[in-house]
Amino acid sequence: MLKIEHITKSYKMGENVVNALQDVSLEISDGDYIAIMGPSGSGKSTLMHILGLLDVPSNGSYKLNGREVSHLTEDELAVLRRETIGFIFQQFNLLPRMSALENVKLPLLYSKKEGGADYANNLLDRTGIGKRSFHKPNELSGGQQQRVAIARSLINKPLLIFADEPTGNLDSVSEKEILAILKELNDQGITIVIVTHEEEVGLQARRLIRMRDGAIQSDERLAPLPFKTSEVRANLQNKSANIFTEIFEYLNLGFKTLAANKVRTGLSMLGILIGVAAVIAMLAIGRGAQKQIEAQLSSLGSNLLVLRSGAVRVGGVSQESGATTRLSIDDGQYIKDQIDSVKYFSANVNGRGQVAFQNKNWSTQIIGGSANYARIHDLMPQTGRFFTEADNLKRSRIVLVGMTVVREIFGNQNPLGEMIKINKVNFQVVGILPEKGANSFRDQDDVVIIPVLTAMHRLLGKEYVDSIDLEITDPTKMEAAEDKIKSLMNTRHRVAPAQREGAFEIRNMADIQAAVQQSSNTMSVLLSSIAAISLVVGGIGIMNIMLVSVTERTREIGLRKSIGAKRWDILAQFLAESVVVSAVGGISGIILGWLVVVAIGSLSGWTTSISISSVVLAFFFSASIGIIFGIYPARKASLLNPIDALRHE
Repeated sequence: MLKIEHITKSYKMGENVVNALQDVSLEISDGDYIAIMGPSGSGKSTLMHILGLLDVPSNGSYKLNGREVSHLTEDELAVLRRETIGFIFQQFNLLPRMSALENVKLPLLYSKKEGGADYANNLLDRTGIGKRSFHKPNELSGGQQQRVAIARSLINKPLLIFADEPTGNLDSVSEKEILAILKELNDQGITIVIVTHEEEVGLQARRLIRMRDGAIQSDERLAPLPFKTSEVRANLQNKSANIFTEIFEYLNLGFKTLAANKVRTGLSMLGILIGVAAVIAMLAIGRGAQKQIEAQLSSLGSNLLVLRSGAVRVGGVSQESGATTRLSIDDGQYIKDQIDSVKYFSANVNGRGQVAFQNKNWSTQIIGGSANYARIHDLMPQTGRFFTEADNLKRSRIVLVGMTVVREIFGNQNPLGEMIKINKVNFQVVGILPEKGANSFRDQDDVVIIPVLTAMHRLLGKEYVDSIDLEITDPTKMEAAEDKIKSLMNTRHRVAPAQREGAFEIRNMADIQAAVQQSSNTMSVLLSSIAAISLVVGGIGIMNIMLVSVTERTREIGLRKSIGAKRWDILAQFLAESVVVSAVGGISGIILGWLVVVAIGSLSGWTTSISISSVVLAFFFSASIGIIFGIYPARKASLLNPIDALRHE
């Protein structure tokens, strides 16, 4: 079954080389029961670790069932260990967060065998712990813990069991019970190798090997080999690996591990929680501001060009525009007739005036516009009507009032049909403008609108218009229309070629809207980047906590490797714990961020908007932080040597 030839094992300690094993050769047959004895430092534990595939020799040959294993990789040794070997440790090495049953079933996580749960219960019954299978190790006596360790060593149906001082920490009664169990297992055909320094324990074996100074001193047969072969290997069957089941198991273990250190786990989650909440809140505020800006800009009109008089240049010096470049009331109609892409136009004048009703008055903005002003600026009144071109031509004294003006001079009274004075001129209210709200520039509802000819000749005394609004049929035609409008105006007003630069100005509202949106997006990105720094800081906190966890759980890592865990299994486990921390912190951060956004919206009146995309982005970013910052600690854990990890204090 097992054969080693000329095995040596050396350790370098500073400048000195210590030879733990020196030219050891040994052969072990199926069904044997061997005790290896010797004083401390004799090399018996080192020999057992090499025989148990926990350590590799410096030189020599090791064949297990005819297969040379001395040069296998760590993962190959792990697979061979879990399929062939079971371990019983002096310190029991039970995981404190798991029940007795869960400890026994632990090797099944790596061997992926079916039917293990029922077999684990049977093993606990056979070792006398069945009634305490759901108790944790701190609720069991030393003898009971060792029985659990024995049951765990048998869960994968091993051919060979190694026991390192299995009775060293037990009282005399428990010692006899454990030795009786080992003898029973050997009688069933399992090969037993036990390391002990107790003479009475060694004499109960079938073969006694004594060691000193790293070499075999004597090899004595105390009882003949049994003739019956192993009967315990069968029943359990390998099953194909299910990646989702494995991930669930790792996450479940992660939750249990983190739950055992609630305060530390909570503190490590704090950075992620704050970071995600900040990202959610900043994106919500930025998105809300962007929506508000879009709404305000859309109220100015879509596909809108605003034509104004500019400044002519004489001798390279900019001067105020003269009469030749002032816009007339007829320019709008002329442009519409000449350019097919112009859908609507409105010639406008602006000013300020005092509005009075009964004993109340209010200073407000006065806009004189054409009949299409309402269509261009989306200002069709929900109450009353807008004026017509006929009203404009008749210079009718009618007015539409904004909601701010209504509140200031009418209060709760219905203004429709009422007569008001604007700069002491009587006007009849025919409509109430839809509410637009205030922005950072002005209150869009603090306005009154009257026909442009009425404004020019009866109220403001202007012979020219201040601007002409032009709605273009298609946004793709706006640039061409802009160039053509300038050319038409220069020709119509006979502007000299040397003075045409800047004679007329055209504001493209689409360009303004795009610029404002770009600024809003830039601000959102900036705020989110600042918030993301907290996530990175939280990730560093997770990495520190996981590094501490790796140090604290080094012996656990060694145990898992001894029962068959490969490097990937260890890496996946610690990575899962890191992801659990960041994911739970991310979910908590989403909830906190939502509460912050609601509070900001309620207390400040700001427009906020939480999008699903921002929530998903924040969550996956937080989970990615867990993976990125968890890789180093997880990799460090996976690279630990199993025997060095088991010896860690």
